[in-house]
This record gives sequence, C-alpha cells and structure tokens, in this order.
Amino acid sequence: MSEVKKKNKTPLLQNEGVQSLLASLLCILVGLLIGFIVLLFINPKGAGSAIVAVIKNFLNYSRASLQIKNLGNTLVKTAPLLMCSLSVLFCYKVGLFNIGAAGQYVVGACISIYAALAWGLPWWLCLILAILVGFLYGAIVGVLKAYLNVNEVISGIMLNWIGLYTTNMILTNVKETTSPYTLHIRDYSMQSVLPNIGLSKLFAGNEYVSIAIPLAIVITVVLKIVLDQTRFGYELKATGFNKNAAKYAGMAEKRNIILTLAIGGALAALGGAFLYLTDYELWECTSSSVPGMGFNGIAAAFLGGLNPIGTIFSSYFIQHITSGGAFVDKTMYSSQISDLISAVIIYLCGFVGFLKLVMKQISAKKSPADPNAKDPSRNDPIAPAEDKTKGGNE
Repeated sequence: MSEVKKKNKTPLLQNEGVQSLLASLLCILVGLLIGFIVLLFINPKGAGSAIVAVIKNFLNYSRASLQIKNLGNTLVKTAPLLMCSLSVLFCYKVGLFNIGAAGQYVVGACISIYAALAWGLPWWLCLILAILVGFLYGAIVGVLKAYLNVNEVISGIMLNWIGLYTTNMILTNVKETTSPYTLHIRDYSMQSVLPNIGLSKLFAGNEYVSIAIPLAIVITVVLKIVLDQTRFGYELKATGFNKNAAKYAGMAEKRNIILTLAIGGALAALGGAFLYLTDYELWECTSSSVPGMGFNGIAAAFLGGLNPIGTIFSSYFIQHITSGGAFVDKTMYSSQISDLISAVIIYLCGFVGFLKLVMKQISAKKSPADPNAKDPSRNDPIAPAEDKTKGGNE
C-alpha cells in the first residue's frame, strides 16, 4: 500500500496550486524590487523607508486602534476590487477577456448613487439595480461578440468611456452645487447606506466597514462552486475552450457567450455599488479617466492564479500596496509609486503561465524515471509479435 502511495505522489513543483502560488509570489517580489529601483533613481536616501512604508500600509500608525481602523479602510476598498477581479476571472474561464469591467463598475456606481440620492431607495434595492444594470451593460458586449463577431476587448473599451461620461452627466443632478462631488448619502438617505452588521466594532468604530466584505467572500465561494461543480459551469468552460465543439455537442454557444459577459458585468457593477453605498468615497462628476478599480481587477485575477479563492488574497494585496502609497514621504516621492508597483505586477502577471511551464520542466528533469516501468510494447496487443520461425532457418 505504501509503495502505491509513493508512486502516485505528485512532486511539489508539479502541483498546480503550488505553481500558481510560487509564480504569484515571484511577480510580487519582482514588482516590489522594480519599485525600489525606481525610488533609488529618484532619491536614494529615502528609498528604503519609502518601499517599507508602502508595504506596511496601516502598520505605519503607532497606535493599535488606528492600525485596526485603517485596516478596515483597506478592506472597504478590497471588496469592490474583489468583485472586479471575479468579473475578469469568470469571463476568462470561458475564453473571454472582460476589459469592460471598468465601465461596468462605473455604471454600477452610477445607478446605486442615483437610486440612493434621487429616489431614496433602501440599500438592498440599490444593489439589485446595480446588478441588473451591470448585467445589461455586459450583455451588450456579449451580443456584439456572439452575433456580430466584434472583439469583446474593442467593444469593452468603447463602453468604458461611454459609461464614464454618461455617469458624469447623470450624477450632475445629485452633486454639490459648489463642488464636482456628489452629495453624501449618509446626509440624505441613511437607509441607502450598506449596514455594518456590527463590523464597525471590530475595526475601532470604522463606520465604513459594511456587509459588502462578507458578501464579496460569499459570492466568491458560490462562483467557485458554480464553475467547478455544476453543469452550467462545465458548459461555460467548454464554450470557452472551443465554441464550435460546444455547438456540435448541443450547447448554445451564443447564449453562453452573452450570459458570461452579462454575469461578468453584474459582478463588476456590484463592486461599484459596494464602494459608493458605504459613502467612503464620493463620485467626481468631472472625472476624465475611468477608475482604476476595474483595471486593477485584471491584476488581482491573474495574480490569484485565476482561482476564485486565490483572488481574495490577491485583491487584498493589490489594495494593500495601493493604499500604502499614501504613506510615502511626499517631499521626496509621489504617492503614485504604489500605482507603479501595481502596474509592474499587472505586466508580470502575463508571465505567470510561462513561469508555471518553467517549473513543470524543472520538476520533470529532477524527477527520475521509474526503473520498474515496463516497455509498453511488450504487453501491447497491437504491437507485432516476434517471428520465432526466422531465427533458426536463416
């Protein structure tokens, strides 16, 4: 029994989970190293303390209460980032690249803010509206892809900007008169603010920590189950591998493409609602660039090894270093150094597949061949038998 277990034991470097983890850690280390080198070129005196400040984030505070409270702020922004990451991941599993997650995030923020300030709707109804609008916005990309063969990257990018400027126009009706920012939801519609279900007590009275955090984790687990354990998830992944083969097998490949991008849109839009319904941030109606949350979701998805559970940790890490940039000494460096590190990690994530391939090759070289393995041709019924009559006669 023990011999059988030894034979079936997979080498550590050949384990898919270990490969994804090591590749992700390598991307993080190289990203931090490049960020440190850039800091050295700008001002070598404070480079070490600056990169440490980015890594420490909320730990830069000396008081424990402030550390816990600011950890809550990081988690508040991790929840929407996780939703954008799941949006990208879900579509990528079906062979689609949802770069339109940024625009879907924007329209989700738009409808949730407007429903709260203009209509005074409760928080749960605002979330439902965000899901529906994001679903429809993502479905537009799906219809263009399925029926007109328009690349989802092209249509997604175009819809990002359409969503941004449409949002600016709509939310102008609920903004401050002398400011480009929207009104505070807490001041006008408290029932629209996401409930904190007692979580604020765990984070030193941080009122922005809300139900969005546990909801995002629950959605992540459900999404993993759907992809790995259901027929629906199998059909979606089969369509992604080969839509023609899926069609031949009786699967509705066009419906699956539309549904995938629609669900991806709903997830990203829910992320927008998760952030702005906490009232942690206000929308700036003069925004001329799409928020980076949707694009950071791409990094989090690949850094997490395209695994829903892995994206929980990668989303937190991306947000951790992004928030850590605020603690860099502004007299010497720009706080955008954390964005540079994130951008490098995004770039390096494209090499995750290559790194995993290298690890597989290294593992294959190190693992010795089984000396007890038999020549398959000896017992192969198809292999031609040796002609024993020829040996003696010749």
